[in-house]
Amino acid sequence: MVSSDKLEKAFELFDLANQKDPNKETYKGQEYAKEVLYAIRMTQKLNDFAPDAPIELKLTARCQHICRWEIARDAYEMNKIGYLNWRKDLKIFHAKKASEILKEVGYNEQIIDKVAFLLEKKQLKKNKDTRTLEDVICLVFLEFYFEAFAKKYSEEKMIDILQKTWRKMSEKGQKAALDLPLSLNSLALVRKALA
Repeated sequence: MVSSDKLEKAFELFDLANQKDPNKETYKGQEYAKEVLYAIRMTQKLNDFAPDAPIELKLTARCQHICRWEIARDAYEMNKIGYLNWRKDLKIFHAKKASEILKEVGYNEQIIDKVAFLLEKKQLKKNKDTRTLEDVICLVFLEFYFEAFAKKYSEEKMIDILQKTWRKMSEKGQKAALDLPLSLNSLALVRKALA
């Protein structure tokens, strides 16, 4: 199988798995399974932000939240420790799910291991591809999810979240974030967080 065919096949199987998401989201008049729409947004943002990204990064962006609904947040304590345990378990779960699909498509162990490495966010400060993935995750969050998310929490909490998000991003990611088409409310919060 040609490399681009394998990539398309992997995307197809990732999306098929995510199609089972019971959570729906309507975007531009079309209904999507929530995690399918997230995966599409991740791919588009990676293509814009790092068009020369290696195959492993393209695969990882598409399966970043694969079958995420299967491990519910409310199955864990609703505190910081519960949240961190949920996130840790999700990373391992996503890596396992993605690896199974990548094996089925015929990718070699080296590529499968690199995707798992990226999904587990290893060496965030040292690894270029992990940093790029984190930038893309933050950009997708800010552009598509931040506005609704901000309505649930106090301004103080949102400023704290924005500051933590900003610290995770590279300089290139931060610059791209300032160019996003944010609402006036979101832009005002970002400015306060960065002041």
